[in-house]
Amino acid sequence: MLYSFSCYIYLVEPEIVFVPSAFKHGVTRDDIIHAYLTRIHDSLLESCGNKYGFIGFNLAGNPIEVFYNPIGDDTIKVFHAMGCRNGIFAQMEP
Repeated sequence: MLYSFSCYIYLVEPEIVFVPSAFKHGVTRDDIIHAYLTRIHDSLLESCGNKYGFIGFNLAGNPIEVFYNPIGDDTIKVFHAMGCRNGIFAQMEP
Protein backbone atom coordinates (compact mmCIF):
# COMPACT_ATOMS: atom_id res chain seq x y z
CA MET A 1 0.00 0.00 0.00
CA LEU A 2 1.33 3.45 -0.95
CA TYR A 3 0.97 6.36 1.37
CA SER A 4 1.16 9.93 0.27
CA PHE A 5 1.21 13.12 2.24
CA SER A 6 1.89 16.77 1.67
CA CYS A 7 4.01 18.99 3.81
CA TYR A 8 3.86 22.74 3.51
CA ILE A 9 6.37 25.08 5.06
CA TYR A 10 5.49 28.72 5.15
CA LEU A 11 8.34 31.14 5.70
CA VAL A 12 7.06 34.48 6.84
CA GLU A 13 9.66 37.12 6.19
CA PRO A 14 9.18 40.71 7.20
CA GLU A 15 8.24 43.37 4.71
CA ILE A 16 11.32 45.38 3.76
CA VAL A 17 10.95 49.09 3.12
CA PHE A 18 13.77 51.26 1.88
CA VAL A 19 14.79 54.87 2.36
CA PRO A 20 16.88 56.58 -0.37
CA SER A 21 20.09 56.41 1.68
CA ALA A 22 19.98 52.60 1.39
CA PHE A 23 21.06 52.94 -2.25
CA LYS A 24 23.78 55.57 -1.70
CA HIS A 25 26.61 53.04 -2.23
CA GLY A 26 25.19 51.42 -5.36
CA VAL A 27 23.57 48.37 -3.74
CA THR A 28 20.26 47.50 -5.41
CA ARG A 29 16.91 46.59 -3.88
CA ASP A 30 17.28 43.02 -5.20
CA ASP A 31 20.77 42.75 -3.69
CA ILE A 32 19.43 43.79 -0.28
CA ILE A 33 16.55 41.33 -0.43
CA HIS A 34 18.92 38.54 -1.47
CA ALA A 35 21.30 39.47 1.34
CA TYR A 36 18.43 39.28 3.81
CA LEU A 37 17.53 35.79 2.61
CA THR A 38 21.18 34.65 2.79
CA ARG A 39 22.19 36.50 5.95
CA ILE A 40 24.86 34.89 8.08
CA HIS A 41 24.78 37.39 10.95
CA ASP A 42 21.99 39.63 12.24
CA SER A 43 22.23 41.64 15.46
CA LEU A 44 21.83 44.89 17.30
CA LEU A 45 24.48 47.50 16.46
CA GLU A 46 26.54 48.24 19.53
CA SER A 47 25.47 51.43 21.34
CA CYS A 48 23.20 52.58 18.52
CA GLY A 49 19.77 52.24 20.14
CA ASN A 50 17.21 50.70 17.81
CA LYS A 51 19.58 50.06 14.88
CA TYR A 52 20.34 46.57 13.67
CA GLY A 53 22.65 45.16 11.04
CA PHE A 54 23.03 42.00 9.06
CA ILE A 55 25.60 40.56 6.73
CA GLY A 56 24.45 38.59 3.73
CA PHE A 57 25.37 38.04 0.11
CA ASN A 58 24.34 40.11 -2.90
CA LEU A 59 23.24 38.52 -6.18
CA ALA A 60 26.90 38.25 -7.28
CA GLY A 61 27.78 36.34 -4.10
CA ASN A 62 29.72 39.17 -2.47
CA PRO A 63 29.17 39.95 1.24
CA ILE A 64 27.29 43.16 2.00
CA GLU A 65 26.38 44.89 5.23
CA VAL A 66 22.85 46.19 5.70
CA PHE A 67 21.63 48.39 8.56
CA TYR A 68 17.96 48.73 9.43
CA ASN A 69 15.37 49.75 12.01
CA PRO A 70 12.60 47.32 12.97
CA ILE A 71 9.14 48.83 12.53
CA GLY A 72 6.64 46.76 14.45
CA ASP A 73 6.72 42.97 14.33
CA ASP A 74 6.76 42.38 10.59
CA THR A 75 8.53 45.28 8.87
CA ILE A 76 12.11 46.52 8.68
CA LYS A 77 13.28 49.86 7.27
CA VAL A 78 16.65 49.62 5.52
CA PHE A 79 18.69 52.84 5.63
CA HIS A 80 22.23 51.66 4.73
CA ALA A 81 23.75 49.01 2.46
CA MET A 82 27.25 48.61 1.05
CA GLY A 83 30.02 46.10 0.46
CA CYS A 84 31.04 44.55 3.75
CA ARG A 85 33.85 46.47 5.44
CA ASN A 86 36.63 45.01 7.58
CA GLY A 87 35.76 45.26 11.25
CA ILE A 88 31.99 45.40 10.80
CA PHE A 89 31.53 42.44 13.14
CA ALA A 90 33.07 44.52 15.93
CA GLN A 91 30.12 46.94 15.66
CA MET A 92 27.61 44.12 15.99
CA GLU A 93 26.73 42.43 19.25
CA PRO A 94 27.22 38.65 19.35
